[in-house]
Amino acid sequence: MHPGLKNVGTREVEKILLRAGFILDRQEGSHRQYLKRVESKFLRVTVVTNRKSYNPDTLKSMIAQSGLSEAEWVELKQK
Repeated sequence: MHPGLKNVGTREVEKILLRAGFILDRQEGSHRQYLKRVESKFLRVTVVTNRKSYNPDTLKSMIAQSGLSEAEWVELKQK
């Protein structure tokens, strides 16, 4: 796991997704779904809004759902 992926919370995940071109599609309770259209398909990432820090496996899953690599994710985090 890339060292820049530690201690990432909800606000930071949402900022990264917005920088990557995702939009907030909907919210149900504490779950927000972000959506991005890539060619003819849609990418959807679900973010739980009450997390100070995500488990590394959960974060990896969100990165995979977003279609970004870990390096791209960290680059967007640093902007």
